[in-house]
Amino acid sequence: MPELQRLHAGHAPAVLAFELANRTYFAASISDRGDDFFDRFTDRYNASLAEQEAGICAFYVLVAEDGSVLGRFNLYDLEDGTARLGYRVAERVAGRGVATATVRELCRMATAMHGLLTLRAATSHDNAASQKVLAKAGFVSVGPAAPADLGGKSGTWYQRDLPPWTGGTERSENETAAG
Repeated sequence: MPELQRLHAGHAPAVLAFELANRTYFAASISDRGDDFFDRFTDRYNASLAEQEAGICAFYVLVAEDGSVLGRFNLYDLEDGTARLGYRVAERVAGRGVATATVRELCRMATAMHGLLTLRAATSHDNAASQKVLAKAGFVSVGPAAPADLGGKSGTWYQRDLPPWTGGTERSENETAAG
């Protein structure tokens, strides 16, 4: 069963393999990261880890039993109880509920581990799969997203208000995501 894990240095080779294997698939619905992303992957990866360590962002990977990465689920710009959500899943698991289940789990973790009360996510008008994931995970449309928000594409911002964390048994960051 896949496991949602907080990103760490040891994930780098699997994350790079995930990005390379799915580059064409991702580019069909979201802006391509470009050759520079891959040429400078190590520097960018280390910068992401530094942002995470500073508490600016929280990055997660969905790891298969074989150690391969099935998806990336990220919380950006954590500030004043709010963050932006970004995610992508491998083509080989797309359409199977993996993204929806993991986004739901990340919403719970956002409250329990990061004290967040609101998540926002933008998706382009032509990314129907992402729109469905967000709706199934409890997000609602809150207005237009500018092309600057979506790598040159227009779209919609979605938002989910999270219930405040009331305590109880906090599950581990490495707990398995449902689905």
